[in-house]
Parts: sequence; structure tokens; C-alpha cells
Amino acid sequence: MARKSKALILLISYAISFYAISAEQADPLPSWNDTDTKKSIIEFVSNTTMSGSKTFVPIEQRIATFDNDGTLWAEKPIYLQLFFAIDKVKDMSSEHPEWRTEEPYASAIKGDLETLGKQGLEGLMKLVMQTHSGMSAEEFHQEVKDWLKTARHPITNKPYTQMVYQPMLELLDYLRDNQYQIFIVSGGGVEFMRVWAPEVYGIPTQNIIGTTLKAEYKVEGNEITIQRLPEIDFVNDKTVKPISIQNFIGKRPTLAFGNSDGDLQMLEWTTAGTGPRFGGIIHHTDKIREWAYDRKSPVGKLDKAIEVGKSKGWLFVDMEKDWNQVFQQLGN
Repeated sequence: MARKSKALILLISYAISFYAISAEQADPLPSWNDTDTKKSIIEFVSNTTMSGSKTFVPIEQRIATFDNDGTLWAEKPIYLQLFFAIDKVKDMSSEHPEWRTEEPYASAIKGDLETLGKQGLEGLMKLVMQTHSGMSAEEFHQEVKDWLKTARHPITNKPYTQMVYQPMLELLDYLRDNQYQIFIVSGGGVEFMRVWAPEVYGIPTQNIIGTTLKAEYKVEGNEITIQRLPEIDFVNDKTVKPISIQNFIGKRPTLAFGNSDGDLQMLEWTTAGTGPRFGGIIHHTDKIREWAYDRKSPVGKLDKAIEVGKSKGWLFVDMEKDWNQVFQQLGN
């Protein structure tokens, strides 16, 4: 009898372990805590993809757009693309002695990140025009690739491509599994993102929309190139984002995620459509595992979008409460 009891207890233990493992494997968002936030996301995706659902969305209409900086990867202490530009400015400074007293170049050379951060997107654009131009698209891609091989984040010492958010990687996979088409719609440089984002996010090159430089078609003998010019074509931020979505995608998104006032109009445009719509904001509340900032931050400022988002019923992801893991689970 004792042996039968032990066998029964053992069988029950195995069953509990099996179901626990099965439940874990079935969880599409394991780095998300079991909060109302996670439930809202899963409920929306389930309702829009389940055949027969009143809020079913046809596959061809399942469009999801994501900002990049502060939404898919970190943006502190300054936009991460700016670190590439800073290193380039330092390399080029011997040819430009005037930069030592001219902003934003002077702060870049000194490594004064606080002053650079206060200059926001405008300061970034000045550095971008000088450091991202004067070469072909292929040459620029190679420079970014070479830089990423050794560059490290100054605070975490992680490679920049590991400064991505594990919960958001899981969300991208979850949406893909449910036949959503995913696009990046970012204020960051489109050619900069195209170097690494396809591998890191699994988002194809043609689905990446960002700020662009003007370019020139150039023929020299048998060589034909697209030369990048030191002039901004358009800055893909704020009111430009919905226009870019219309111009490049041609459909209003069903779901959109951002993290700052720069994403306000993209979320407005998305959630103003008929049928089921989802607007989400990543709120940086975790000062221990990442950074805590919103209304007063010069980088990734989240102010007006808080009030608008609350009035429109957007989902606010509290990074501290809703995520049990922040950065990508590699190279810790």
C-alpha cells in the first residue's frame, strides 16, 4: 500500500511538472508579468485573429507599426545612433578644427553627453548630415557594421544590438505568429537601422521607415552608386509618421506602439480608424533595470501623449511592473 501511495504521489508530481512546463511553453510573452497589460495584448491579438470573432481582422489588414528608439531598444543617455555619429566626429575632427568650438560637434568631441542630449533630434540631425554622408549607401552600411563589431554602450557595456527589449522581441514574434505584418516607423536614420534591425528584430529591410538623407544617382565609368548627400530629405517624426505610413505602407495600422510625444500622431492615426484598433505606449518607469523618465526628459519626452493616450484609452506599459526581464537575454 505504501508503494502504491508513493507511486501515486510521484505520478502526480510528474503531472504537475508536465502541465507547468506546457503552460510555460504556451505563454507567448514569458518576459511579461501576468498583469492586465499582458492580458489586454493577448486578448486583442486573439480577438483580431480568431476566425468567427466579431472583431476579426483579415490577414491583409493586420498591420503593426513600432517606433524604435525607446520602444524596441534603449535611447538613454542619448539616442544610440548618436554614439555612432560621435565616434565618427572624433575621427573626422582633425579635418575640421572649427568643430572644437561649434555645437553640437564640440560636445561630441568632448564626449559631453548631457549637453548633446539637451539638443535632442535637431542636434542629432546636424551630426548625421556630417557623418552619414559623402559616401555610397553600401559604404555607409559597411561603416556601421564595422562600428557595431566593437562598440559598447557606455553604461551597460553591452553591444548596442543587445540593448533591445526582450519583452518587445517576444511581442514581435507573437504578432508574426498571428500573421501581423510588422513595420518600424522611427525618427532614427533608415539606413542606419537597415544594417542591423532585420537580424535583431526579424523585420525585413523594406519594412523599415525612418529619417532619410537626400541622395544622388551617380555614374562614374562602369560604377553606378547612390551617393548620400549632407542634406536631410525628411525627418520621420511626429506628424510626418502618419504621412510616411500612408506613403510607404498605404494602410492604416491595426496596432501601433511608441514611447514618446514623437509617436503621438502615429498612435492617433492608428486608433482613429474604424474597427478594432490598438495604441500602446512604453512608459519608462524602471530606474533600476533601465531608466525612469517621461515629461521632463530631453530624450524620449513623454508629456502630451500621456494625457491624449489616457483620453483615448491607449495601453500604457509600465516597464517596472509589467516586465520581469528588460534587455535581451544574451551576453548578460
